[in-house]
Amino acid sequence: MRDGAVALLELRAVTAGYGAMTVLHDLSFAVEPGEIVAILGANGSGKSTVLKTVLGLTRVSAGAVLLEGHDVTTWPGHRRAAAGLGYAPQTQNVFADLTVRENLRMGAYLHPRAWSRDAEQVYALFPPLATRRKERAGTLAGGERRMLALGLTLLLRPRLLLLDEPSSDLAPATADVVFAAIARLHTEAKLPILLVEQNVTRALSLAHRVLVLVRGRDALDVPAADLDLAHLHQLFLEGNATP
Repeated sequence: MRDGAVALLELRAVTAGYGAMTVLHDLSFAVEPGEIVAILGANGSGKSTVLKTVLGLTRVSAGAVLLEGHDVTTWPGHRRAAAGLGYAPQTQNVFADLTVRENLRMGAYLHPRAWSRDAEQVYALFPPLATRRKERAGTLAGGERRMLALGLTLLLRPRLLLLDEPSSDLAPATADVVFAAIARLHTEAKLPILLVEQNVTRALSLAHRVLVLVRGRDALDVPAADLDLAHLHQLFLEGNATP
């Protein structure tokens, strides 16, 4: 964190999980304004749980979640969304029975008066959605559904964008489109992003800083440019090893 500055998002010694199961252990990190932070780690390391903890979807048994210095640990999810947290999950991320246009209108519930203009900006970012705006989301290909999920989140006008595995199960060409759009959002809107991504190469193409988890603990927090890939590989092996 910069000297004297308040982080946009900060986790302070957070222990969290689901019911009696603890997933995150004494985790601390921050996201600064304008920053892209990528969370990396082996399967089951707790990456997605970090996002859900930020969103208020887990049980926090110790520590605190702060948004611009305000303790939001006990805030419900809808209050955090209104405060500027936008989340695009990996699955169950669109309303399958609604059209693309109707999905975007649902996403604009916090800013209903501007939804049409905001939707046009989503269509400009993802041209395939513009040509299918009257079709049901359930008929979209996987990449188009991912674009729509991101568009839904953008209609919330988030101040921090939380992305869970945006390239998962996508063909390389489609993943290129999605990541180009994410990069454009950051470049043009200066939108801070907290990104969970299994594809290390794609994550590093965007991130300013990398947080590596091993079994729910902070194993490494470094600038992306300083990341030693051999060290990262070793941490992945540790995360996959049987305790």
